[in-house]
Amino acid sequence: MKTTLLRWLAVGMAGTTGILLAQEWPRFRGPNGSGLGQAAALPAQWAPSDFAWKARLPGTGHSSPVLWGERLVVTAADPATGHFSVLGFHADTGARLWQRDYPVPHHGLHRNNTFASASAAADGSQVYVPRVQDDRLWLTALTLDGAPVWEVDLGGFNTEHGLGHSPIEHDGRVFLAQDHDDLGRIVALEAATGRLVWEVPRSAGYADYSVPCVLASSATSQVLVFNSQEDGISGVDARTGTVVWRSDRVLRMRSVSSPIAAGNLVFGTCGSGGGGHYLVALRPPNRDQARPSVAYEIRKAAPYVPSPLALGDHLFLWSDGGIVTCARLATGTSLWQERVGGNFFSSPVAADGKLINVSTTGEVVAVAAAESFVLLGRTPLGEASHATPAIARGRLYVRTLSQVVCLGPEKGSGTGPPRED
Repeated sequence: MKTTLLRWLAVGMAGTTGILLAQEWPRFRGPNGSGLGQAAALPAQWAPSDFAWKARLPGTGHSSPVLWGERLVVTAADPATGHFSVLGFHADTGARLWQRDYPVPHHGLHRNNTFASASAAADGSQVYVPRVQDDRLWLTALTLDGAPVWEVDLGGFNTEHGLGHSPIEHDGRVFLAQDHDDLGRIVALEAATGRLVWEVPRSAGYADYSVPCVLASSATSQVLVFNSQEDGISGVDARTGTVVWRSDRVLRMRSVSSPIAAGNLVFGTCGSGGGGHYLVALRPPNRDQARPSVAYEIRKAAPYVPSPLALGDHLFLWSDGGIVTCARLATGTSLWQERVGGNFFSSPVAADGKLINVSTTGEVVAVAAAESFVLLGRTPLGEASHATPAIARGRLYVRTLSQVVCLGPEKGSGTGPPRED
């Protein structure tokens, strides 16, 4: 049995947001998509000389790095050479350990997208990578050392905006939502073999890009939470594929951010090209087939692309236009709302009392994850970035358009793994 999520202290609906996996960052936005990491003495602002390492990529992209143990995996694409690359790096040194190349997917793209924007997922033995080739969606499994394991053709893929659909692995299965412009589906594949275990149909409409999260509905049942404009927020039994509850049309515009579960609530946002329109806090039902209820909505400065973050009793929102909000998790009551400036497609992550995000121009902004607003630091990376950072091994990993950079603890802090250059 895979253990990606079984090493948590709790799952979202257990009533705590302290869901931390000590060393791993196994999917987009880390453990259960929470954005919460473990690190001590992370600097809020730094100089280029403070990086533990930098690694150049053989192409560009917006996919986020995932980590398991000493392995960091990320993708890049170079249309000029015709290569879509999956790369494995040593997480402590930045040494490139392996590279697997595939034909670059030539398909329609939004002006802010790339051919390598979907993030991989990892578990203790494998990494799962989505890509489009010949207008078809493929999911490939590799070992953490880059050896091929299996590859599955998931069928036609149609959206003018391009790929950004990222899988997750949970309890020995890989889950992926194919929410594109045509009739889609959610698939569950056996992680060891790629065998289709179940599928759930999805309505045609606009492509949605939410990555699911997992919540516990009982001692024995776990539910996957999926967002889309057409099918609303729905809970799907991870074992059987049964849709156990659904709130139709609760998201009345496209859902690009990913849901989180915290404090007995599920949170999702929606919006359009102009930005976020609102966040909805949904209270899942206590029994299968009952309807969820809306606990509250937040409409002022709601994010469209960046996902929400819950920490303790607080809900943090980081809007596309650089407005950060801190609200009461239970009620949505605003505690503060401040403009930090810049534009953001990356989602915020948190560790060491800091809320961290990266602007589209590549500026890392850190604010205090607290009831009072404090701007802690700004650090320019020198290159654009749309990718969400990763936190693992006591370090912060940030992917820019063509590089991955690693930041360790503050010098002299005596924390974290030893620096290796």
